[in-house]
Amino acid sequence: MTDILKPATRPENPRFSSGPCAKRPNWSPDSLKDAALGRSHRAKIGKSKLKKAIDYTHEILGVPDDYVIGIVPGSDTGAFEMAMWTMLGARGVTMLSWESFGAGWVSDVTKQLKLEGVSIIDADYGDLPDLSNINFDDDVCFTWNGTTSGVRVPNADWIKSDRSGLTFCDATSAAFAQDLEWDKLDVTTYSWQKVLGGEGGHGMLILSPRAIERLETYTPAWPLPKIFRLTKGGKLISGIFEGATINTPSMLCVEDYLDALAWSRDVGGLNGLMKRVDDNFAVLNDWVEKTAWIEFLAKAPETRSNTSVCLVISDPEVVALNEDAQIAFAKKIVSLLDKEEVAFDIGAYRDAPAGLRIWAGATVETSDLKALTEWLDWAFDQVKIA
Repeated sequence: MTDILKPATRPENPRFSSGPCAKRPNWSPDSLKDAALGRSHRAKIGKSKLKKAIDYTHEILGVPDDYVIGIVPGSDTGAFEMAMWTMLGARGVTMLSWESFGAGWVSDVTKQLKLEGVSIIDADYGDLPDLSNINFDDDVCFTWNGTTSGVRVPNADWIKSDRSGLTFCDATSAAFAQDLEWDKLDVTTYSWQKVLGGEGGHGMLILSPRAIERLETYTPAWPLPKIFRLTKGGKLISGIFEGATINTPSMLCVEDYLDALAWSRDVGGLNGLMKRVDDNFAVLNDWVEKTAWIEFLAKAPETRSNTSVCLVISDPEVVALNEDAQIAFAKKIVSLLDKEEVAFDIGAYRDAPAGLRIWAGATVETSDLKALTEWLDWAFDQVKIA
């Protein structure tokens, strides 16, 4: 083991958290100076800003004109729960799970909604389950990009175009970074605090015409709290998808989301955002390929997330340690980089295998990731020597 010199170049922004994620480059509180603070979200100014956020989202994500988009409470979790509680139960359900959030949706469907005959297709961290024989007469729920495992679906080819059931897609760390295939998605959710670096607490709910039809023709057997209700008198509450939110949103957070959307347009819209993310991932991919002590948690290259990059330590001496010691070793690397203020919040998710999780979303600068890789090598060397 060589004693690697401490790198001379530091990341300008050490924020590599997988949520809330780094703000856009050159962001400052001045970006929020036009926020409609102290004004009602029902007033003309509030409703116009909420409608603008929805319209910009439609435009940048390329959402079809006949799909609707709503701003809902509770971040991505609230949006996905709202969808499950209002639409599931009309037919069979197939749940796909390969990381903690997908497993959480399975738990909600089986233990809270208590649906019977639910099919569960799952896989361990690092793998995708078999997607070749899914029954699309069922409603199918899945995460496009597993934030806690770094495993994503490479495309939507496995989803049938002539499906009878609805697809429910948790796209929280995929939206604005990966090419979502809207004709294959009926219910899509995400949150502001991931790829665009927005603030937390608000979720986005995107519905296809087929999902709207389900809402207007199906009434769940269980009571729905007000915060989940999307219909009235058997019709979609259209105002929710035009800026009249179910509950009071933070107009400060709305302004921040508008700022992030405006920046997205400035960098080339969706294509520009995806290029920034792919360039970031390429830095980490190149580093992993030439570094003996680290490897991706996602085993198949085509399933590796380009946003939430999950890594495991492959050094033989570390691998030979028991699980607790492996966790401790990874935490020492994380702690050392935090102390040096070159990388914050890069530890693996609490339920995931021991390792690192580095956010490479659009708001992260490629130069910062390049600098980080040198510090990662230095930190591993320091912990290994100790």
